Amino acid sequence: MGYNGVGLPTHTVATTRTKPSKLYKEKEDVVRWIFKLIRRRKKILFIISTLVFIRVLYLWHGEDGKNVEVPHSGSTNKDPISNIRNNLSYVGKAAKAYRPRPPPYFRGYTLPPDHPCNRFTLPPPPADKKRTGPRPCPVCYLPLEEAIALMPTSPSFSPVLKNLTYIHEKPLNRKTEFGGSDFGGYPTLKLRRRSFNIKGTMSVHCGFVKGPEPGRGTGFDINEKDLLEMKRCRGIVVASTVFDAFDDVKSPSNISKYSEQTVCFFMFIDEKTETSLKRDKSFNRTTKKVGLWRIVVVHNLPYTDGRRNGKVPKLLVHRLFPNSRYSLWMDGKLDLVVDPHQILERFLWRENVTFAISRHYKRFDVFVEAEANKAAGKYANASIDFQVDFYKKEGLTPYSAAKLPITSDVPEGCVILREHVPISNLFTCLWFNEVDRFTSRDQISFSTVRDKIAARTKWNVSMFLDCQRRNFVVQRYHLADQEKLKKKRAPMAILPPPAPVSSELPSTLTNVSQVVSITPPKRRGRDGQLSARSQPLNVTALHTNTLYSFG
Repeated sequence: MGYNGVGLPTHTVATTRTKPSKLYKEKEDVVRWIFKLIRRRKKILFIISTLVFIRVLYLWHGEDGKNVEVPHSGSTNKDPISNIRNNLSYVGKAAKAYRPRPPPYFRGYTLPPDHPCNRFTLPPPPADKKRTGPRPCPVCYLPLEEAIALMPTSPSFSPVLKNLTYIHEKPLNRKTEFGGSDFGGYPTLKLRRRSFNIKGTMSVHCGFVKGPEPGRGTGFDINEKDLLEMKRCRGIVVASTVFDAFDDVKSPSNISKYSEQTVCFFMFIDEKTETSLKRDKSFNRTTKKVGLWRIVVVHNLPYTDGRRNGKVPKLLVHRLFPNSRYSLWMDGKLDLVVDPHQILERFLWRENVTFAISRHYKRFDVFVEAEANKAAGKYANASIDFQVDFYKKEGLTPYSAAKLPITSDVPEGCVILREHVPISNLFTCLWFNEVDRFTSRDQISFSTVRDKIAARTKWNVSMFLDCQRRNFVVQRYHLADQEKLKKKRAPMAILPPPAPVSSELPSTLTNVSQVVSITPPKRRGRDGQLSARSQPLNVTALHTNTLYSFG
């Protein structure tokens, strides 16, 4: 047994060296076992987490959300995984209940059975034999707050047509059978027939065929500042026009503060109307507004006829306001007196339609309407006859009860309510193309375009009573008619100064002022009866005392 340098036996040194080696190996084995256990536990936790995640997704989609119960705060379940699963299930159910996924399309709604509008019926027209013209009738509007709350969050369904684009021509191809213009293009009759063959994706003529976009170098030009504001309009737009200083501009009334801030009001005028408008005290030169109307001056008008120029914003408002959802068009002679949200709720959203227009109060047949236009000198008789004969060869027939549920072939086109979905946009594009090719009398071409689209898609136009239309817009006289009325009024008589008061009169009468009644001379008609011209004219009474129209 030897000794080392520290006085210990050599075998003792060897023993002390071997023992630490065994302990190290034992510790190493323990560490390895721990790591193996951790790795296995990670796998277990990973599997458990995956199962929980799949379960959450399963509940999120509502597959079995009805079977999930809300965990109680005093639950005695000590399984942590079970508690997590229950809590996540509750979160998924709550998310589904309070954050529902919006439907892809607006599918309409029905008012509660006990709602007053469900019990509303039109009263009989006033029995007034002296006035036989049209009158406004009552309309059951919802309160403003309810109408705003019912504004759809999703667009309405567009049957067949899903994607609509517009033809841009440069250079223009003027080779066509007849009709057309540099603004609307010159589509051939073959292209016209093809435009009525409704498909999922279509490209049609729709005005503005020149220039980069509507309002820029197209023949209906608008300055950049106004174009920017028009693109910012993303909700409801109310649009109107006054060309050739034909009407005066009056601001809408009875409009709520909410609509004043959220609805776009645009009045399009030409340079002639701008000159006349600058003399109007209601025109704000700084804001370019008349009341709620934002005045937009249009340059380089495409047509020489002011009525035809007015058809551009009337039928192509979806092109001028590409981001808007709904529009209310009204002629410049009309005053809007009801909030736009209430109007759209009553005639579009409640009816679940995308296009609404009032029918003519007296005429329902295109052939009768054409004759009335000829008698009134609305357009050249030969052009009207040519258009009607063309439609007759295509199958147009007089209106009769056989066309029910279609109630009329002739609209009163001074007000149009619409949602800007592809199918309604196509309708107004093709309607405008008929106005561009034939006469500017859009009542004549309305039913032809409507019926051709309806035959392919089962989509149709809602036509409400004209007396309902007269409820929310008041009709004024054109400026020329207003001037005539002013001239027809009896002039004020110039009276001589009063004679000196006689001293013989009682003193109590010396301070009495003279009251003189001037009666205009009465005129008699051919039949010897008093003419209506001899009666005092009350413009307000003409608006409020017109008869209902139920036809």
